[in-house]
Amino acid sequence: MSDISRAMIMAAGMGNRMRPLTDKMPKPLVPFLGKPLIDHALDKLAAAGVSDVVVNLHYKAEMLEAHLKGRTRPRIQFSDERDKLLDTGGGLKKARPLLGEVPIFVMNSDTVWAEGMSPVLDRMKAFWDAEKMDALLMMAPAVTTIGECRRGDFTMDGLGRLTRRREAHVAPFMFAGVQIFHPRLLEGTPEGVFSTNILWDKAAEEGRLFGLRLDGVWMHVGTPGDLAEAEAFMRDL
Repeated sequence: MSDISRAMIMAAGMGNRMRPLTDKMPKPLVPFLGKPLIDHALDKLAAAGVSDVVVNLHYKAEMLEAHLKGRTRPRIQFSDERDKLLDTGGGLKKARPLLGEVPIFVMNSDTVWAEGMSPVLDRMKAFWDAEKMDALLMMAPAVTTIGECRRGDFTMDGLGRLTRRREAHVAPFMFAGVQIFHPRLLEGTPEGVFSTNILWDKAAEEGRLFGLRLDGVWMHVGTPGDLAEAEAFMRDL
């Protein structure tokens, strides 16, 4: 199993679709089952052996910074995007000096799921192969996702290699907000604002973008309605 001890949580977004809950707080602090969303993410990472996490900041940054200030497991560092929101790829590039040059977990701050037979982050570490992969994405079957389910994001072959959904088609898997990411993918990327999608497309063209199926249930909590549906599902387990 790969030893992945660092991670980044993407927490800088505006959370517009979660309004009115995010009128008074950043989305990572919105409660889910009585605990802020970001604490669910941090607890999952700590359980997987992650010791150090970088959290990027922008919207209502002071509130998030104050909430995480006393956390020691995992240890928290901040990547400050208060001056300019950089999107996912730009945020990773800005945080690269804090993250180092080894594979890391990258997780959305609002990613929640019910585990299957074994913890999926441990399964991802076991499946990760830096010799043939640049990114390994947690994949949720679209048919079992709780919350808004779009047309899917990727198809996946028997080896786990990912291909983008073609326009006007439906794909069986959705990106579930967690990946193992190798910083070498950032080489040659633009300065400023850009999406991780650029990096995934590069990896896919080279046959180095892979996925691992979540055997539990992913909950897409993009809106207050999605959040309520996810909480009801978890309480019924």
